[in-house]
Order: sequence, then structure tokens, then C-alpha cells
Amino acid sequence: MIKIGLTGGIGSGKSTVASIFKQLGVSIYFSDTRAKFLMASDPKVIAQIEDSFGSESYVNGQLNKTYISKKVFSDTRALKTLNSIVHPAVKNDFNLWCTTQKGHYIIKEAAILFESKSNIGLDKVILVSSPKDLKMSRVLKRDQTDEKSVLERMDAQWKDSEKRLLADYEIRNDEKKSLIEQVNFLHKCFCAL
Repeated sequence: MIKIGLTGGIGSGKSTVASIFKQLGVSIYFSDTRAKFLMASDPKVIAQIEDSFGSESYVNGQLNKTYISKKVFSDTRALKTLNSIVHPAVKNDFNLWCTTQKGHYIIKEAAILFESKSNIGLDKVILVSSPKDLKMSRVLKRDQTDEKSVLERMDAQWKDSEKRLLADYEIRNDEKKSLIEQVNFLHKCFCAL
């Protein structure tokens, strides 16, 4: 089975691209969704987060997302600590997930695929790129947040220019080229590998 990574910065449209691949019958592992699930349900992960960030990390058994976000997006050391807890758990979860999948190829979708070194062990990587102003407008609409918060999150991720150097393929989500055509082209390529 071929393992393909799918990455892009916040607001790039990688989830939209992933949903198009999914409609083509490709199994998708959504790293961010699984990370949130593990932070909410895995006793080992929960204990490590509480040890690192305090009892305020969970309220009534639920992850205190606001508290954690404020901690990690304004402090690079705190972000590294959280990542050192969550990324190994996600890696193990992904490997287990792969054993249950069928098909010629699967996709691992992750915003910080390169930053977390989650590209290691993958056969190919697709970058979904988009102009910064377009990313900003998408996230502001989607998340009902402010520009400062979005910029903090963007700054915590690599720029498209950095990711482009490591990616094997690029899908441009600039509202000029058809995403469906770009995905169909890559789908044919991967099915031929």
C-alpha cells in the first residue's frame, strides 16, 4: 500500500482536497481530528498533558481548548512540549489505522506534516498551497476568530515556500485552477504507481 502525505498551512484547503480524494474512494487519515480524539480519550496522553500544563488543561473531563491554545500559540517551548506528547501518539494511531486499510494508496492529512517529521515513512507528499490573504479570509470566516489569532497559528507553521522544497506534488488552491481536476490527475498518477 502506498502512503501519501497531504499537507498545507491553515486555511490552505487541505481538508477540501482530502474530501475530494475521499469521494474517489481513497481512505484518509485526518491527523488533526485524531490528535484531538487522542487528547480527549487516551489516558496516557491526558496524564502527560495535565503533568505538563496543569489541571486547568481539562475541565469536567474535557480538554480545555481555549486554555491550551493560549499556552501553546504564544510560547514555542509550550508548543514543542505539546507536540512531543501528541505526535508520538498520533504516529502510533496512524500505523495501527494503516493495518486496517485496503486500497492501492491511502492519504495521511496533516497541517504540520513536515514540522512534526510525520512525512518520514510516507512514499510521497502533496502540498496544498494558497495565497496568504486567501488563507486568512477562509480562516476568519470558518473559525469566527480575529486576525491576531490566525497570524499566531500561521507563524507556528512552516511557510508554503519551505514545504514546497520537500513536497513531491503541489495542488494550487488559489480559486483559479480546478481542485477537482488537480486531484483527479494525482489520483490517476497514484493508481499507476
